[in-house]
This record gives sequence, C-alpha cells and structure tokens, in this order.
Amino acid sequence: MRTITGLWRWRRNPLCRRTDLAEAWVALVALILMAVAAPVTGAVAGTLSRDALYRSVQKQHAQRHEVRATVVRKLAQPPIDPDPETSTARDAHSRVLATWTAPDGSNHRDRVVAALSSPHVGDTFPLWIDGTGHVVGRPLDRATAATHAVLAGIGAAAALTGLVEGARRLVVWRMVRRRYARLDRAWDIAGPDWGRTGTGS
Repeated sequence: MRTITGLWRWRRNPLCRRTDLAEAWVALVALILMAVAAPVTGAVAGTLSRDALYRSVQKQHAQRHEVRATVVRKLAQPPIDPDPETSTARDAHSRVLATWTAPDGSNHRDRVVAALSSPHVGDTFPLWIDGTGHVVGRPLDRATAATHAVLAGIGAAAALTGLVEGARRLVVWRMVRRRYARLDRAWDIAGPDWGRTGTGS
C-alpha cells in the first residue's frame, strides 16, 4: 500500500520522467503478479498433482501385492562400490534365488534383491509382485505422493515468479535502451553547438 501511495504521489513530481513512471508501474504489476498469481498457480498445480498422484497410489495398490518369498540360496554380490552411501544400502540387501506364490496360485522362482543382510536357506522376506507374479517396485504411498505434490506446487510458483521477474527485466531493459537512444539523438542535434554563444536563439 505504501508503494502504491508513493507511486501515486510521485507521478506529479516535476523531476519524474515518463520512463521513470513507466518503470515504476512495471515493477508494481510484477510485484502484484508475484504476490497473487504465483501462490494461486502453486496451489492449483499442487492440487492437480496431488489428485493425479493419489489416483496413481490407488491404482498401484490395487495392482501390486506383497507376498512372502523364500530364499533358495544366496547369490554372489556385485563388485564393491566405493561410494559409502550406496555401499551402505547394498550391505542391507542381498541378491538371492527365491521362490514365491502369485495371487493366481502360480509358483515363481527367480533372482531378486532381498531385504536381508545375511540370508540363509529358508529365510523369508517381503516381495512386491503384480497380478501375474512378476517382481515390481513398492507402490507409492499417500505421504510420498503428498510430498511430491507440495514440491510440484512450489516449483510451479517459483517458475511463475522467475518468469514474471524475467519479463520485468526484459521490459525495463528495452525501456532503458530506448531512453539512451533518444538521448543519443538529442545529443547529435545539440552536441555540435554545445556551449556556443547564442545557441538556441
């Protein structure tokens, strides 16, 4: 409000050029868009993303099933990874040959990664499969979906803010270039006679 009031008073200042007033209006419009349009865009994008992700969560939970797989034998581990983060995750899992039963009653046997640090023959572990018994990833949960939706909303709001700021800078840059061009033309006219007695008489 103080900015708007100051702009309204400044417009009658004799030192205020039309370009100054135009730049101020551009800045004000950009500020309003950032303060109003960006949050609205973020909220809409987040809501749409959340609805789409929740539908995906429901679909995945309907199509994927958690079963208990049984270790047949432990398989050789891949080469040691020097990355401590990935090596820690690798140490908590093992490659095994396992068997499991699909929801349709069919038996399956394949190489999988088990959430066992030291598997033994006969150990069981959870395994996610589809309706035909093929191994799939763990389905997305609602908490993770909500987090992704929030990040999508924040990203949309940030993108719009950056777009508005970029447009403002481009408009101001073009206005400044036009101002300098007018000054150059005025100097070309007045420059040769600058300082001479009787100039302009």
